[in-house]
Amino acid sequence: MTGSTPRRPLVVVMGVSGSGKTTIGESLATRLGVPFVDGDDLHPKANVEKMHAGHPLTDEDRWPWLAKIGRALADAEATGLVIACSALKRAYRRAILAEEQRAVFLHLVAGRDVIAGRLEHRSGHFMPTSLLDSQFETLEPLADDEPGVEVSVRGDVEAVLRDAQDALRGLGVL
Repeated sequence: MTGSTPRRPLVVVMGVSGSGKTTIGESLATRLGVPFVDGDDLHPKANVEKMHAGHPLTDEDRWPWLAKIGRALADAEATGLVIACSALKRAYRRAILAEEQRAVFLHLVAGRDVIAGRLEHRSGHFMPTSLLDSQFETLEPLADDEPGVEVSVRGDVEAVLRDAQDALRGLGVL
């Protein structure tokens, strides 16, 4: 069939807390003309309360949430979607891909010093700075066989967005 409609992008903006998932995700979604969802909004209340109290989530806490993330992507095949989700472990990314195979990961990266500085100046978020070390310890960077790319967040938002779009274009997503 010629002239078929191109598929809309399904992008998971991933990284540790404070890497800019929401800021970059919202702006990227606007540029791509697709909806944005903050994966944090899909956490059950018990997970939010646990993190707010300074306790890291266990894998058992995360599996249902990750399935919700994957289902949100699967449900958005017609519209496309950019969703923010830490997706720190390869197993977590596989759980998302089990629900939606076309999803790609945009990993926002920066050193601990950069991220800690951002977290210190952020208010109104349930993730305390004290959990940052556990996030970096948990983080498994994207492997070569995973659908995704890394983008540095050391620059300003415009530079990160430009790099993200170029990287996604390089994957054939855009």
